[in-house]
Amino acid sequence: MRDGDIIHGLIRGLSVIECFDEDHARMSITDVAERTGLERATARRCLLTLVHLGYATYDGKFFQLTPRVLNLGHSYLAATPLPRLIQPFLEELSRATGESTSAAVLEGTDILYVARASTRRVMSINLGAGARLPAYCTSMGRTLLAALPADEAQAILDRSDIVAYTARTKADKATITTELAVIAAQGFAVIDQELELGLCSIAVPLHNAIGQVVAAINIGAHVARAPTSRMIAHFLPLMRKVQAEVRPLLR
Repeated sequence: MRDGDIIHGLIRGLSVIECFDEDHARMSITDVAERTGLERATARRCLLTLVHLGYATYDGKFFQLTPRVLNLGHSYLAATPLPRLIQPFLEELSRATGESTSAAVLEGTDILYVARASTRRVMSINLGAGARLPAYCTSMGRTLLAALPADEAQAILDRSDIVAYTARTKADKATITTELAVIAAQGFAVIDQELELGLCSIAVPLHNAIGQVVAAINIGAHVARAPTSRMIAHFLPLMRKVQAEVRPLLR
């Protein structure tokens, strides 16, 4: 792709939208400039443009995104069959296990949740379609990384901000790389309290009709109800069944 084909203003505008998050819901021009690396004047123009289009509000000091931003994510969900296709399977899996189930795709260094069936809240943060978590320390993330060629997975790890969320987090690249090889060989990933204490999860990849990995699904539960040994023994067979049933439906 040639540089002349790229609209850099659009890149800057999207970077401004993406810099807002749960911890930075209201920001000044200076805050946005610092988080995006943009010049202050550029950040100001982007923010005022978002206000003009209805994607943000401005109280004279702070900017805040409006619900209209959800239209951007809705466009993806509406145009992509995966969320609609997988939702009934997640709901059935949730009913069968009594636990929350999710589907996600790989987006940069993160996983992006595209569907979820929640019976109870298992994390301190609220997860739903559009939520993001780091790929390197999540069961779906590791499943998706393990499906990539080794050099591509390594490049994503190199770009990741790897930190230890708990004392159990595998937080060095060599250990994670070894873990990815194990996941690729066994066809599933388990996380034992690496992202949040008390939370365990298991994930498997979803293949399309020609064998490409297009997403991952997981089951998450509190360790007191479902330690990883129980997940492998009781949940994995149910997830394998979903894998088989979904595969011919994905193009």
